[in-house]
Amino acid sequence: MDMRPPQLDLTARYDKVRRRSLALAEPLTDEDCGAQSMPDASPIKWHLAHTTWFFETFILERMEADFAPFHPAFRVLFNSYYNGIGEKHPRAQRGLLTRPAMAQVRAYRADVDARIARLLAADLDAERRSQLTTLVTLGLKHEQQHQELMLTDVKHLLAQSALLPEYMDVPLARAKEAPAMAWLPFEGGLTDIGHQGDGFCFDNELPRHKQYVAPFELASRLVTNGEYLAFIAAGGYFNAALWLAEGWDWVRSQNLNCPMYWHQDDKGQWQEFTLHGAQALDPSRPATHLSLYEADAYAHWAGARLPTEAEWEFAAARAVVETGSLHPAGAADADGLLQMFGHCWQWTSSSYAPYPGYQCAPGALGEYNGKFMLNQYVLRGSSCATPDGHARASYRNFFPAGARWQFTGIRLARLAP
Repeated sequence: MDMRPPQLDLTARYDKVRRRSLALAEPLTDEDCGAQSMPDASPIKWHLAHTTWFFETFILERMEADFAPFHPAFRVLFNSYYNGIGEKHPRAQRGLLTRPAMAQVRAYRADVDARIARLLAADLDAERRSQLTTLVTLGLKHEQQHQELMLTDVKHLLAQSALLPEYMDVPLARAKEAPAMAWLPFEGGLTDIGHQGDGFCFDNELPRHKQYVAPFELASRLVTNGEYLAFIAAGGYFNAALWLAEGWDWVRSQNLNCPMYWHQDDKGQWQEFTLHGAQALDPSRPATHLSLYEADAYAHWAGARLPTEAEWEFAAARAVVETGSLHPAGAADADGLLQMFGHCWQWTSSSYAPYPGYQCAPGALGEYNGKFMLNQYVLRGSSCATPDGHARASYRNFFPAGARWQFTGIRLARLAP
């Protein structure tokens, strides 16, 4: 039995998460860390500073005696979307922040880490200790979200170069042939949806509530590159009948005919850009970096549909939580529900909306999830870039329908016959 005081365990978790963020930046040059490839992505330097800003602003400013900011301007520079905190540097202009330099951002992290460590080791009364534990835990979960964004944002950045450079110089082995897709039946019924238990969750996973789920079937694994290639070969990107109206406008306006990061070489062979650099398209790995529009069009073409988030969570009770690497892996040659976690976030047909009885947290922290409950769709599971220990069945990720720079894939569903 672990007899360490709870604050020592929290200190160890804090150190582990904070070290991992720096480790993710280690393969990159300072030039890599300062660039921004599109408004939806942020520079690595900004991620490292913003996650530190979170601890400084929401914990040190509230709880540290004689608080003084590391740098007063950082309150504006590294605020993301918290209007309750004050002014923000424009999101689309984060790549213009040549100052502070990476060295100063690392110094900022070290300074805040030392001050958080002192606070964790301080003799606090039970109420302040509980408050500190809650805020530090939230800060660590927030930083883990940014660790995933660091990988997807830098992938988008590196893909802009004709050099197609690797983030990680490690070979990406070919996957074994994917097992045949099977349809797994679920009886459904009146079920409980939402987080349960004493472990951490975000406020958008609450409250747990009753929901009826009609009998349905779920595909045993994710859609593969080879299967998606068949959709392309069948003219899927040029068949308006398969697409939502807004999706068809999106495809036409951007002149799209394949997933993000796919291209054909001078011999007509399909290639896929990965964090391991450009690779020959592996037909057995999951198709990824797909928008909701593409996922929905493929599902229509395949004679199926996307699951609702309630169906997905109902089925996930049978699933094993897997941890990924840097690219979605092929499905195991096994029975049952595969690839629910650790490969691709899976689009659902559910709009991102509050659960019945949902309440935002008070203050600026209430802006974390609730204010985005409009014009977004829910994704479930986790991806190959999701940190260890961050996935759970009730987790509600969300993005606009056209987003595809995250590791997003397709899980098919259909009503039971």
